[in-house]
Amino acid sequence: MIDEELVRCRPCGYVMKASDLGDVCPACGLPRNVFEPYRERVSANRLLILSLDIHPIAIHLSQTFVALTPMLIVFHFIFPGFHETIVHSVINFSIFALPFSLILSFISGLIDGITRFKTLRTPLLRSKIIFSSSILILAFLQLLLFVPSNYTWLTILLSLAALGCAVKLGLVGKHLIDVILPGTYVPRKKKKAAPAPKPNINKSEVPAEN
Repeated sequence: MIDEELVRCRPCGYVMKASDLGDVCPACGLPRNVFEPYRERVSANRLLILSLDIHPIAIHLSQTFVALTPMLIVFHFIFPGFHETIVHSVINFSIFALPFSLILSFISGLIDGITRFKTLRTPLLRSKIIFSSSILILAFLQLLLFVPSNYTWLTILLSLAALGCAVKLGLVGKHLIDVILPGTYVPRKKKKAAPAPKPNINKSEVPAEN
């Protein structure tokens, strides 16, 4: 994409190939006249790493496991006879696969942060590292204490705690998605406040000059 002619939506910051631009912005839906020429400021090597989308793919994989475990355990308690063998198999696989998918997400997240921002010391990235580490610890604790097909309240609590950290991690990551790319941002003009009405003075009440 770095060798293509690029354009950027001024209001939302969406960057795309000029040849792919239609009548409206694919991201925010505004007409194409809000686009401006854009020059990619990321080096070719860094852009190649980011374009692989390894971290988003790894995140979605681990999020699947971290959400499936508590949901299926609760579902099994409510409907214990519903395809019991299948439910047990999915829960067991999710608990065993979660820590390893989280390791992939953690490593790819570090690479993504260094590549994108050239540092891991920003407040948002520090928060992501803290919550990612918390989920990883909870996942390994759950794996160590887990007995297949025997779901204790501790297993449920650990899985729910991991899910809560995952939700918080997603909310932190959302702020990074909202980062406006380099370019000229044209803010909307604020409406001017209407002038205050002049007081209506009755001339008969004004005292006459001597």
